[in-house]
Amino acid sequence: MTPEPAFLLHKRPYRETSALVELLTLNHGRVRAVAQGVQRPGSRSRGRLQPFSPLHVTWVGEGELKRLRLMESRGATALLAGEGLLCGLYANELLTRTLHVELPVPEVFAFYTALLEALPRPAARAGGLRRLEVSLLEALDAMPRFTTAEGGELDPQARYVLDPATRAFQPGQPGLDGRTLRLLGAGDWDAPGLAGPAKAVTRAALAPLLGSRPLRSRELMRQLAERRRAGLLGAGLLGSDPEASPRIE
Repeated sequence: MTPEPAFLLHKRPYRETSALVELLTLNHGRVRAVAQGVQRPGSRSRGRLQPFSPLHVTWVGEGELKRLRLMESRGATALLAGEGLLCGLYANELLTRTLHVELPVPEVFAFYTALLEALPRPAARAGGLRRLEVSLLEALDAMPRFTTAEGGELDPQARYVLDPATRAFQPGQPGLDGRTLRLLGAGDWDAPGLAGPAKAVTRAALAPLLGSRPLRSRELMRQLAERRRAGLLGAGLLGSDPEASPRIE
């Protein structure tokens, strides 16, 4: 096969010297494979097979679990730390948990690549994550319909909540106002003042796909927020402002 652009989403040890890996690939979506010998000391592939590192890979096998044959670097690894790193781990966990095996999702791959470029810049993180989440929802046919359940327009003055069963919005509190939802429905995900509502909508839409098991990356962010907040409170540098705590955008 032609070498396939890919990123590592998840890796865990397998037998003595190998690893089971989950990859996001350009043309084949999420691919599960065995990377033989990658855990062996001195393996050249060990240093290449890292999160956020662009790769070229090939594999063999007809079943769901492939065997990697080629792993080559195709560029520099994204240098992530702190909140940017946790946002990257969130993206990896989200794709691993929701993408079907070998479902082609080239748009998701493109937005994931763009996200890795955005994560080192705090101001760009929220927009990058929302674009990735929206592309994922569209690929899985789970994107909210910005209408009522009957297909009617949303009242700009009313408040609505997302109904997971119909993927439409129904009146509810506290909810989001219809004007904001209509802007999001028109694609204004990056408009000023819409970061919070956009996050609320994508999180509600993703919840049925993720199920009841919590995301580990969100728990790590919560722990980081608590440690940082405790340190700032101890130093007398933080009041009660919740925006001073780190969060997955």
